[in-house]
Amino acid sequence: MNGATTSAGLRAYNRVRLLRAVHDCGATRTRSRLTQDLALARGTASVLVSGLAEDRLLHEEPSAEHVRGRPTQVPGPHPEGPLALAVDLREDSWEVAACELGGRVTVLDVRRHDGTPEGALGPLGEVLRGQLGRLGSRVIGVGVAVAGPVRDGGLVDVAHLRWRSVDVPALLGLGDAVPGGGPRVGNDTAFAALAEARRGRLRGIGVGLHIHVDFDLGGVLVVEGRPLEGAGGMGAEFGHMPLTGGDALCMCGARGCWGLEVGANALLRHMGLAYGGGQGRDDARRILATAEAGTEAGSGTGGGTSGDTSGGTGGGQAPTRDDHTGGGAALRAVRTNAQALGRGLAALVNAHDPAVVTLSGLGVDLYDRALPTLMESFGRGLMTIRHERPPVIAPSALGWQGPLVGAMESVFDMFLTVSGVESWRGST
Repeated sequence: MNGATTSAGLRAYNRVRLLRAVHDCGATRTRSRLTQDLALARGTASVLVSGLAEDRLLHEEPSAEHVRGRPTQVPGPHPEGPLALAVDLREDSWEVAACELGGRVTVLDVRRHDGTPEGALGPLGEVLRGQLGRLGSRVIGVGVAVAGPVRDGGLVDVAHLRWRSVDVPALLGLGDAVPGGGPRVGNDTAFAALAEARRGRLRGIGVGLHIHVDFDLGGVLVVEGRPLEGAGGMGAEFGHMPLTGGDALCMCGARGCWGLEVGANALLRHMGLAYGGGQGRDDARRILATAEAGTEAGSGTGGGTSGDTSGGTGGGQAPTRDDHTGGGAALRAVRTNAQALGRGLAALVNAHDPAVVTLSGLGVDLYDRALPTLMESFGRGLMTIRHERPPVIAPSALGWQGPLVGAMESVFDMFLTVSGVESWRGST
């Protein structure tokens, strides 16, 4: 129920419904289709679109489909319309983008940082202030995805960087320049899951599971399109569960964390390279590329692994002819990662019974390069009753952009309300 008791209230409610529909469909549906989907009268829809165009919220373009008679119009973002600034703050770099109604993302800046709170957030805040000044009242909010638990309105812990209770909004120094009371700071996995539920493979899925892999991994259960972030907002931390039988001490303070065995840090460790502190992304990518080249050269794609000497993920296979070359070692490192990923996924599926499991970040690379190993390990860990109808495991439709898109969605969720849209009208 919308709660509107006057014609003005109903009109305001329908304006938001129409904007939300345009945003959610990626600005791809015609006015007539939106009118039908929202059960609006044609005259009402026409008045709504005209008003939203006057307010610089929508702009119509002819449909690309050729039809006879009057061209069919497709409502989309106004060229002077609202923008969300979205940030993906990783352990070694950050990315800033401007996002339109409908979800189009335009990357504005990408930079590496030194891993310290001041070195990461100081320059980021400077860039955001510059964009806020350049874009002015078009900016409706700022969303920031960070690689760690978030609590109490923006306090962040990033174990690998030794960040403890870092006040992200304060260090960004945006003050009152951001509409809506400051930046919306969230966990990167939770934001990636939100994006997958809105624009990816979890759209329309009642119960799903999303795993985001970077230097280690995070994971969250998604129910009816919403990540379950927990009572304190710190629920997207499946990577800190002891799912694979290890006992090594994690920098988070727990032992046997799943994230110790999956991700860039695990790849680097298996190859005897330095890891930790948000360093080594390029080396991890080279390991993945080398493993792919070794697979294509005929060293095989399935089977188990030779085992992880530090984590005990098990497995075992006969040595191949390139076991003592870079390609063979890289292939084993990737398979060991995939085996640990599959084993942990099985445990979570046994517990939560999702219909679909999606993988983003380096999870896509592991899926592409070691799928047989991943699925064999996953199958071994499943309860017998789940073998008949196991969940679909699929790479993210959004790849590395999941956290960025999710940060954008958090801003538009705040804006696409009656009060949010009315505040835009007051600023135009």
